Amino acid sequence: MRHRFTTLADLLEYTTTVNRSRLASDFVDGGCSYTFSQFRNKADELSGLLGTFGLNPADKVAILSENMPNWAIAFFSITAHGRIAVPMLPDLSANEVENILTHSETKAIFVSRKQLPKISKETYNRLNVIIDISTFDLIKALDESYTCDGRSKVPDATDIAAIIYTSGTTGNAKGVMLSHRNFCHNVLEAWYAHKVYRRKDVFLSILPLAHTYEMSIGMLYPFSTGCPVYYIQKPPTPTILSQALLKIRPTTILSVPLIIEKVIRGKIFPTIAGSKYLRYLKKHFPHILYLLVGRKVKQQFGGRVRFFGIGGSKLDREVEEFLRHIKFPYAIGYGLTETAPLICDAGPKRTHSGTTGTASFEVQVRLADVNPENGQGELQVKGPNVMLGYYKDYARTRAVMTDDGWMRTGDIATVDKKGRYSILGRSGNVIIGASGENIYPEEIESVINKISDVNESLVISCAGQLVALVQFNDGAIDWDLEGQEKFLEAIEKRKKEVMEFVNSKVSHFLKIKDVVVMKEPFNKTATHKIRRFLYQDKKDNNKTDKK
Repeated sequence: MRHRFTTLADLLEYTTTVNRSRLASDFVDGGCSYTFSQFRNKADELSGLLGTFGLNPADKVAILSENMPNWAIAFFSITAHGRIAVPMLPDLSANEVENILTHSETKAIFVSRKQLPKISKETYNRLNVIIDISTFDLIKALDESYTCDGRSKVPDATDIAAIIYTSGTTGNAKGVMLSHRNFCHNVLEAWYAHKVYRRKDVFLSILPLAHTYEMSIGMLYPFSTGCPVYYIQKPPTPTILSQALLKIRPTTILSVPLIIEKVIRGKIFPTIAGSKYLRYLKKHFPHILYLLVGRKVKQQFGGRVRFFGIGGSKLDREVEEFLRHIKFPYAIGYGLTETAPLICDAGPKRTHSGTTGTASFEVQVRLADVNPENGQGELQVKGPNVMLGYYKDYARTRAVMTDDGWMRTGDIATVDKKGRYSILGRSGNVIIGASGENIYPEEIESVINKISDVNESLVISCAGQLVALVQFNDGAIDWDLEGQEKFLEAIEKRKKEVMEFVNSKVSHFLKIKDVVVMKEPFNKTATHKIRRFLYQDKKDNNKTDKK
């Protein structure tokens, strides 16, 4: 990377000058294209509009919208001119939106028409200006805020660029203050993890832009290098996504494990198991099978993918081994919202099964309070990627920082001789066994998820015993028969199958004592992590959790 950015204003200035006539972004189906020069002009114009309605440096401006090219323009119109962006996930409830807008003291908002009803009447009346993000037209503006005396400024590296609210898996929302340096350093980390080039790389965005994973690596990184980014205008159902992949033929995609696991476990494995010919190849000529299947999988993703980034949660070990066999160019990343997000990474040529890679460029990582018997310790991080703190929450900020300046991630990990880290689970998720053993539920869940027809699972502790909450694939259970004797027999059979399979594969202290079959999908975060706190100590035998 020829130019090392320190602020998002610097990044915007450089890339829109060097790449002025190149395509910056568009929808897959067209209709919202911007060159880098047009992108810059629109961002500057919107910053002037915000100033017209009294927005000054350090004032907060929210973004509540589905993914689109205008999302990125709104973000730069705020951050590159010294104001603070408050991105919000489009699947937030009206109550969560209200809490964030109130806590952050937001004065203006870019919002889509679909999301507009989530803004309460009181907040609607309070905001200086509300802008339709799809058209950049004014939806509403306070007459008294039309002062024309709002100001902008060139931000410093240590200024807050965005406050990102996250409930993580603990339930309590925190406003993570990320600086310009945090974002710019993540661009640099991404460059050293995997270099992309404007003349041959194309990004397809499928994850929410309000999450730092997509924001930093899927939006800011390609923008800094001059690569175009395409957005899907409709919800990315399997059919819509498949069409987009074949049309755009992207070289770079960021994903979460669930997407690739569904492709491999839901389609590829059953196809192999159901074909006598493919089973024969797997047994006698596996290299031929992997060559054929690898070619097919790559074609499904457009045929040009050089980097398929996987982050947000742990990738299933069996699926990862299969991806390695078929030479699929997957990459692994690990990080947190608090680090904007990269901490560790492994590019397609550096992946190693079960690990999340080595420390990212100029990031320091260590294990603290290491257990000498198994090498497990809490992963801690220090570097220019670490947040400024939690907004208006000094106690929480202090709690995650050590006296010597390292940030506690709360993740338990091990490290091998080559510096590759393996994440075992969240320290807050650890279940203490009857004899004092540390039980990481994620390990048991990975075994359960290998069972045919199992979609997802969650292991909790109930009355001192391990209980598995299991949600099966669509069609695996006929819920129309719910309550009938035939249905109850089928449920009991499924529960027995899960119990016997899991307990034959795990240590004695990891054996599950009961199984609860879930009717509804688990409640999840934006990166498809199950919100564990919602299910702790919940157990209702032979019934479903309808939330």
